[in-house]
Amino acid sequence: MSLLDAIKTAGSVPNKDPKFPHAPADWTKVTALRIARQEGLDLGADHWEAVRALQEYYTKHQEITLSMRELHDALDEDFHGKGGIKYLYQLFPGGPVAQGCRIAGLAAPAGATDKSFGSVV
Repeated sequence: MSLLDAIKTAGSVPNKDPKFPHAPADWTKVTALRIARQEGLDLGADHWEAVRALQEYYTKHQEITLSMRELHDALDEDFHGKGGIKYLYQLFPGGPVAQGCRIAGLAAPAGATDKSFGSVV
């Protein structure tokens, strides 16, 4: 792409944070930090890793209806080396899916706030 082409398309390309390549178009770290503060969380590197994992999962599965159980299991597997879903509950006491999705700018799948899963609003 030439410099001229880059300039012409610059206005039409969303300003994405390269550390969050799968983030929704309207999501920003500033918004995530505001939501986290409102929910009593101080986001650290481990939180951001989970946010990226959620955003990537949603990107890879956007063609299908998201299942709460499948997302829960995928997170458990992704973070198995750190303690799995129990570890994620330490990061997101409001539920790694429900609270994690809010911070990641994603709509939680149906059932994410179901008390039987241990997630809370």
